[in-house]
Amino acid sequence: MKLLKILSVLAMPMLMAQQSTRFVYQVTLTPDSTNTEKKTEQAYLDTDGKKSFFYAENTLKRDSLMERMRATKNFDRTQMQNLRSNMQFTIEKDLTNQSLVYKSRIGRDQYSYNESPVFDWKILPETVKIGDYQTQKAETKFGGRTWYAWFTQEVPLQDGPYKFSGLPGLIVKVQDAKGDYSFDLMQTKKIAEVQQPQTRGQFINLPKNKYADMEKKFQKDPMSFFSSQAGGGGRGPAGGGRGPSFDPKQQQERQKQMEAEIKSRNNPIELK
Repeated sequence: MKLLKILSVLAMPMLMAQQSTRFVYQVTLTPDSTNTEKKTEQAYLDTDGKKSFFYAENTLKRDSLMERMRATKNFDRTQMQNLRSNMQFTIEKDLTNQSLVYKSRIGRDQYSYNESPVFDWKILPETVKIGDYQTQKAETKFGGRTWYAWFTQEVPLQDGPYKFSGLPGLIVKVQDAKGDYSFDLMQTKKIAEVQQPQTRGQFINLPKNKYADMEKKFQKDPMSFFSSQAGGGGRGPAGGGRGPSFDPKQQQERQKQMEAEIKSRNNPIELK
């Protein structure tokens, strides 16, 4: 395992003293099982010790870019495309009761679901130093995958990247057994306050299984979400609203583009 140097600019004993902290993770993922090329980007875990937000770095950059574009009224789609992420979600955790809210967009609408994932961690005897931290290995099964995590008790925070939490210390690294997904802590720094990505409009909260059904419908017929949704009305593909109109050729091109994009995301982090 390649050891990554962790640049720490915050004294760890002060972490829980009501200061906000940003843990920067390098995320390596294989979203397309038919293409072994791995994608790499960074993600942030922002926390004040009571709650945390996990989201892609590009999400924050897109928010800043959108603010500048609105201020200058100069919209550049190319710049926005360059900041696309393979992690198009935000996870807000309540660290007190180990619950979370998963937020993402399907079509034109924003959806969320609540979850209290149970991680049956098996703490293993293996220890290794990763960067500046002495870590211990643990194993669990989640979302149809076997996961291995390395946590450190030097940071007394029962949290980690994505939905992972519940170990007696911060998760410094976590990866699945197949090597499709890996989260590696790269940097720790103080921030003025816990941030969450900007949102426009309301989230439609669904049970997790209903959210999964909505995602499957979108994957089968993505254009129906755009042709029938009323720009954030939250009525899904059967809502009967009036969305943007496309000429047949434009609609066909858009359909092909979206189908290709969906096809390239056939290896989700949660398989079930």
